[in-house]
Amino acid sequence: MKAAQTTPKLNAQSRIETADYQKDQGYYVFQDLTPEARGRKSEILSQPIEAIDLEKINTVEELVRAYGNASIQARNLGSCAQVWEQMLTDADRPTVFLGLAGPLIAAGLRKVIRDIIHCGLVDCVVSTGAILYQDIYQAKGFKHYRGDPKIDDRLLRDLYVDRIYDTYVDEDTFWRLDCSIGRFADTLKPGLYSSRQFLEAISATLNDENSILAAAHKRGIPVFSPAINDSSIGIGITEHYHRCVREGRQGVVIDSIRDNYELTQVVINSKATAAVYIAGGVPKNFINDSVVMSYIFGKDTGGHRYAIQLTTDVPHWGGLSGSTLSEATSWGKVSKKASHAMCFVEPSVSLPLVAGYCVKRGLGRKRPALQFSWDSPRLTSLKTVG
Repeated sequence: MKAAQTTPKLNAQSRIETADYQKDQGYYVFQDLTPEARGRKSEILSQPIEAIDLEKINTVEELVRAYGNASIQARNLGSCAQVWEQMLTDADRPTVFLGLAGPLIAAGLRKVIRDIIHCGLVDCVVSTGAILYQDIYQAKGFKHYRGDPKIDDRLLRDLYVDRIYDTYVDEDTFWRLDCSIGRFADTLKPGLYSSRQFLEAISATLNDENSILAAAHKRGIPVFSPAINDSSIGIGITEHYHRCVREGRQGVVIDSIRDNYELTQVVINSKATAAVYIAGGVPKNFINDSVVMSYIFGKDTGGHRYAIQLTTDVPHWGGLSGSTLSEATSWGKVSKKASHAMCFVEPSVSLPLVAGYCVKRGLGRKRPALQFSWDSPRLTSLKTVG
């Protein structure tokens, strides 16, 4: 944008000497800006900050809307909610990808994530294996417990108690579930599976209304975990694989390249795409790379039309998790015309607020659902229903 023209800078005394003093008002009217510059200044100063008025706020929706008219991370949080709303009201019905990383289940966000899926706010999930494992863990009746980050961890090791910052889990029940997942793999036909296929199969066995995987299975939403080996689900499948090797039989193997192939087909078969990133890590990069990989199918999607991220990672270390969504534009992952926002607030605080805004406004209920038809590794159909 062209800079407004100004007259030469005056020192403070000269500004006062050349100003018109409004005696009845008790202030100076300075004359050292050109009319063009005064107009530009008026434009810049056109939107005053609005104080957050708790006496007028009664709902999560009202609080988040008020945040959007404030500053610092409050405004960023409000902006994320507004961009998510744009995703869900776009007439082209973009496919919304949800990327999940970090200790979200330990943080108490399991039901929040389940509600995001159940209420139709997203269409495809990409998660770390740990989050999905801990979802299965709770679906099987096991629990996370309040802990103390200052406790003697040597004591915990002796008691087979594992610590996730200020949360405890029972390692005995982790081992029990690891082996249960291995035994579940025994029931599947030997061969190569994408993480989506394996997770779909295990999701069908979960009987828990608050489960992330069960909610996704019920709505027909695909769930990918591209680094599933790096989790307790991977440990369970490795236990299965070890027995298969020892017994000289074929077993279940996760094909990570099939994950790439399947997810990219979701991208290229969508009218437009959008992304919601909770933390960063592999899920963020995997969703973004699926846009880049579209060239394999001879298609340039133009990048995500919308994107938001809630994270505590920061850009200046150069890592992917904290990289800005503007930086992703240089890679073609986010469109040059995209609406995007980032909020640097830890997700246990920020996600319930932003998701709550969308849920309470009923934004997901107004969208037709997507129906995925798979003949793995091919996505044979992607269409809207309802």
